[in-house]
Order: sequence, then C-alpha cells, then structure tokens
Amino acid sequence: MNYFSTDFKLGILGGGQLGKMLLFDTRKFDIQTYVLDPSDEAPCKIACNQFFKGDLMDFETVYNFGKKVDVLTFEIELVNLEALVKLEDEGVKVYPSPKTLKLIQNKGIQKDFYIQHAIPTANYKRFKNLKSLIVDILDSKTKLPFVWKCTEFGYDGNGVKVIRQISDLDNLANVECIAEEMVPFKNELAVIVCRNPSGEIKTYPVVEMEFHPEANQVEYVICPARIDDNVAEKARAIALNVSEKFNHVGLLAVEMFQTEDDEILVNEVAPRPHNSGHYSIEASYTSQFENHLRAILNLPLGNTDSKVAGIMVNLSGEEGYSGDVVYQNIEKILGWNGVTPHIYGKKQTRPFRKMGHVTIVNQNINEARRIAEDVKNTIRVIS
Repeated sequence: MNYFSTDFKLGILGGGQLGKMLLFDTRKFDIQTYVLDPSDEAPCKIACNQFFKGDLMDFETVYNFGKKVDVLTFEIELVNLEALVKLEDEGVKVYPSPKTLKLIQNKGIQKDFYIQHAIPTANYKRFKNLKSLIVDILDSKTKLPFVWKCTEFGYDGNGVKVIRQISDLDNLANVECIAEEMVPFKNELAVIVCRNPSGEIKTYPVVEMEFHPEANQVEYVICPARIDDNVAEKARAIALNVSEKFNHVGLLAVEMFQTEDDEILVNEVAPRPHNSGHYSIEASYTSQFENHLRAILNLPLGNTDSKVAGIMVNLSGEEGYSGDVVYQNIEKILGWNGVTPHIYGKKQTRPFRKMGHVTIVNQNINEARRIAEDVKNTIRVIS
C-alpha cells in the first residue's frame, strides 16, 4: 500500500502527548491522520488531519471512528476492546492487535500471562476487590509490606501504592487489585521492542529509570543504563522473549527490575510508545515514534542504536499548583548545549501531571546526568 501523500488514513485512539509526538513523524512522511479523544483540548488536535471528540471506552464511538481509517493504533490502553475486535474482524488493521491488548489491559491477567509463559516476575496475589485483600491480610495470608496495584485504569503512578501498614489501604478504591511482593532491587530498567507484521524485530538499548519517591512517576530516564553488559544482554533477551510471547506488532515497552543478585524480573509492559523512550527523539538514529509508525505500516524498521548518550527529564506539575500552566525559567535552559524541551500542549496543570519533558544529549553520560539535575532544579511547572 502507498501510505505517502495518498488517501490512506491512519487512525489514532487517544490524543495525548504520545500521539502528538507520533504525529511529528506522520507529518514528516505526509501520512493522513485521524485522531479520537474525549477532550476538546487534546494535544493532538493541532497536528492531525482530522480530530474527532468522543469517549474511547464507548463501543459505538470507537467502532464508527475505526471504520473511517485503514490502519488503527492507540496511544493509551484504555480503549473499548470489543469495538477493536469487531473492526479487526471486518478487515481494519488494528495494531497492536486487540488479542494482545486483552492480555495487557488488565494487570492481573498480564501477571498471570508471565507465570503461564515462564517469564520471571515478582510474586503476587490477585483479589476481586480491596475488601477481600483486607480479609487476607487479617487472616495473615498476605504479609506486609507489599505493593498494591489496581488491575485497570491506572496511569502515571495512579493506581499503585506501597502498603507498609494496613492503614495505608484507607481511601483506596474497592476494585480488583493485586498485592505484589516488594522486590529488593538495584535498578528499574526498561527495554523498548519494535516489531512489524513481517516479523522483523529490534530492541532499543536498556535504559535506567529513576522514580519520584512520592508520585511513583519516572523523573529521569538514562540511556544507556549504567549496568554491566551481561545484565543489559539478559534484559534485552527477556524483553525479546516477552514480545514474542505476546506476539505484538508496534512498540512494546518492557519495564523490569534488576535485583540485588542481578536477576531480571518483568514488572509490566505497555504496547505503545512509552515515557522510557522519549530520549530517542534526540539521542537515537530512529526515534521510538518513527519506529512505531514503521512497524504498524509493515515498513523496514529503523536503526535503534543511540548516536549519543541521552537523558530524559519529566516536567510534571508542581505540588500546590492547579490551573493555567506557566513554565517558569524555561528560557534559561534554551541556551544550554544539548538540551531540548518538549511541551505537550496541556493548558491546565495539577500536581504530578505530566506536562512535558526535556532531553539532554552528551558524549559523557555523567555530564548529561549532571545537566539533567540542573534542568530539574531550574524549570518549575506552576500556575
């Protein structure tokens, strides 16, 4: 199929920052794009060919949108699965497949999948709701501390909490959840795998992630990860195995723990472009967004190697501020070598909301990390 400068239409479910960054590459290749999102102020709205406002979880809305396009992808997992299945049955190419998404959308099903396929992961127990988890704790069947995760609708650190005492469960939603054993680890790592329908598959280098202690959000992504080569090779091999077992098409971000004994445990996956790959826009030969586009259109995959060391700093809303966003001091970093800000286009800020990111590239990873700290301490996302 000829995708470039033709009537071909690519549909994207979700109009957030991931879609906006994907649209940079669709515009570069002159590929028509339709976007569906529930918000009139979606970041994608300024960059797509046609924008449709609608509920991503509503069957008719997603189905009718999907009938307008030739290939359908998504930048968020919270979409109506039944509509995707029907669209695929009727000949619309949906990537990643709804069969893959069904295994990933629910974190309990996702964890069960790892056990069924001998993929190393932390021990866990599933519960139909919070009340049944509390009963299990009171019966001394689930030991504190552990990590509580709701199985659906979690995002950006929401739906995850470390439980050290039973009172930490107060005010959590009474929904299906898992209690996951806390893993003593050295590093949190991630590997992005890209795969097209023809079976061509590539991995990006292993990245290291540093998290905000309160928000459970990534603050820094460091590429390459500062780990031994043999650990990096093991992480990439496990990520490839996960990809093959899910039989996914597009991008798959595999988040992992490196334990104190240098074992690799899979935490969770995301079947789309991912925060851990934003550094690739400036630091890689082919960005994760371009490779997602190449993969879902069954084009040859681009080079995933890095040209230079890269660090990504998340710009999140500061605590105590909600309202019209102000990026304070951003002009100061614009004069720094190797520093590139990306502003997502969200008009309203709130505490810990992802509002943008900054990429730092440098031949020296330690110097890049130092500059990243300066960036973090300079920019304030306030209202």
